[in-house]
Amino acid sequence: MIKTKATWVLVLLLGIISFKNFAQDVKIELGPGEIGLNETFTIKVTISDDKIKSYDQFPDILGFQKQGIQQSSSMNIINGQMSSSNSIIQYYRPTRKGEFQLSNFTIKINGTDYSSQGKSINVVDSRSSQRPSSAFDAFDEMFGRGSREEQEFIEIDDDAFFAASVDKSEVFVGEGINVSLAFYMSEENQAPFQFHEPGRQLDNILKKLKPSNAWEENFNITSIQPERVSINGKNWTKYKVYEATFFPFSEGEVTIPSISWEMIKYRVAKNPSFFGANRMEDFKTFYSAAKTVMVKPLPPHPLRNEVSVGEYQLRENFKERTAETGEGITYNFGISGSGNVNSINKPRTKQIQKLNTYDPNVRQQINRGMGKVTGIKEFSYYLTINEPGEVKLSNHFEWIYFNPRLAKYDTLRPQATLQITGESKVNQAISNQRLGGIYDLIEVENNKLSYQRYKSYFSIFINILLAASVILIAVLIVRKSNG
Repeated sequence: MIKTKATWVLVLLLGIISFKNFAQDVKIELGPGEIGLNETFTIKVTISDDKIKSYDQFPDILGFQKQGIQQSSSMNIINGQMSSSNSIIQYYRPTRKGEFQLSNFTIKINGTDYSSQGKSINVVDSRSSQRPSSAFDAFDEMFGRGSREEQEFIEIDDDAFFAASVDKSEVFVGEGINVSLAFYMSEENQAPFQFHEPGRQLDNILKKLKPSNAWEENFNITSIQPERVSINGKNWTKYKVYEATFFPFSEGEVTIPSISWEMIKYRVAKNPSFFGANRMEDFKTFYSAAKTVMVKPLPPHPLRNEVSVGEYQLRENFKERTAETGEGITYNFGISGSGNVNSINKPRTKQIQKLNTYDPNVRQQINRGMGKVTGIKEFSYYLTINEPGEVKLSNHFEWIYFNPRLAKYDTLRPQATLQITGESKVNQAISNQRLGGIYDLIEVENNKLSYQRYKSYFSIFINILLAASVILIAVLIVRKSNG
């Protein structure tokens, strides 16, 4: 019986605690209905006995500008019972005098919607001093020290900038241009910064950054990591937010426009206190300088519109180097190096009678890092050899490309030599092939003999015979008339 009662008491206590946690107390307070032109209007959200984990954007007010967000917390102990509250305050600065209306609005706090009635705000001439603020120092609240003036927040000069960087000012068509965007902050910087929605900002940046006349290989930065760099002898912390390599399709220019980047820059309290908020959220937008890269055409060459551009090497791979005539051999022609691996075409082949090739299987791997795009594209061929002897694959395969570092065309050719043994199967290979030409017409053409060679002579002879006949008839008629 005692055990049963204890169980019910435990269930009742858990229910009370659960109900208390479920029914979180959220309060929305609006600033005064009349303020001076040099004062601020506030919307304050307070939650009791819980933390503000997430919240929506505060509403916009016509005639006002948002001036930043302040967060504060307080704790009270009365008769041994502890209670706490957390607040978030949005500040608004009026832009002109007049009567303005804050409409009814809803704001989501910790995933739950809370509504508030709007109000009318009258903005009058500037006043000589700010009225007491409702944002008290938590220490004063704890010990019951009446109201004091609103905390003043000041902006600290920053030593930071946002920049776009390119690794070359001039390239050939098809040559890679490494482009990066980064936020730089010097080691002496005292202003507190924080990144503000980098993913959303990057989505908007990509719409205007990527040129229409170039292929993009995005390095897909997923986390912003600090990197220590030195610029003109001064140490900076670099936060790279975007990196890609562009491969231009045509000559002309590749332009990187000026890019804006917004950071959260906190204002700090002029007179910091032990309790309460000592900084206020604000925003600052940085702008990078535009960059232009000149794109030169490739030198004259019969294949300059088809070749790949980069620094490449040949990687050959065999399963077997010896075989019998007619047997199959797998040969991998791999092209590795730095450049636009996607644009690499299969090597050119020269058809020779004793060697047969089939369309290759293709495999590629692309690596992006250290400011370069590297990789390998491998063409796997199935070969059959019809005649014994030594076969040099350099007589059959070649791959032409343009090396931008040397500014000249180059050719990759195999170094491998195959040793083939067995009987010649060239005739067998020919018989297995479609002969084409005149042999295709054997089954469909008429089998009657045709002396095309003498046809013209016969026509001339007939014409001469007809002409002689006409002349003879004319002579006979003349003689008859005279007789």
